[in-house]
Amino acid sequence: MVTAHRADRETIGPDQAPAQAPGRPLDLAVLAALAGSVPDPELPMVTLAELGVVRRVSEPEPGRVEVELTPTYTGCPAVESMAEDIERALWAYGQEHGGLRAVTVRTVLTPPWSTDDITDSGRRKLAEHGIAPPRRAGPGEPAPAAGPVPIGLGPTRRRTPRAASRAYAEPVRCPHCGSADTVELSRFSATACKALRRCTSCQEPFDHFKEL
Repeated sequence: MVTAHRADRETIGPDQAPAQAPGRPLDLAVLAALAGSVPDPELPMVTLAELGVVRRVSEPEPGRVEVELTPTYTGCPAVESMAEDIERALWAYGQEHGGLRAVTVRTVLTPPWSTDDITDSGRRKLAEHGIAPPRRAGPGEPAPAAGPVPIGLGPTRRRTPRAASRAYAEPVRCPHCGSADTVELSRFSATACKALRRCTSCQEPFDHFKEL
């Protein structure tokens, strides 16, 4: 897979009459909460904080806020929308409270995102909306490796996807009736991060957020 890199987004606003004294740090806890409260563009029932993609919010210099955002997978088309929505939320706060002069949303790929980063509340919301949440890796399973992935040239071989080769403590359960008797119909559903499954107990089809 080719890694697609996007230039960091930065928006600069007009000078405002700040409610804070010049040079006083912004309330990063509030800004982080605002960035994290943005709904995911593809799964609007969960926030970016619940999805676990907002890594860090900092103020490298007075009035300039930097947000580090990790995509769920390389080339994720929703990253641009996430960045725009984060900027919009932070600028709305800046218009009301002052002191905000620039917002930069930076895409970071290390450490890579994993479905284990989804919070318990995020998993609950997925299930409430008919999407089976991703399973957590079983005890003793190693975390996804950080950093670049080595690539070697050689004979073509069929390899098992990383997520498929990991051991999971529980089966994929139907979000409608809770049964563990489910089968995969298609590896891909409406979005690349979901698979289509069917429950053999209640016969209802449902999406499953694939493990990564």
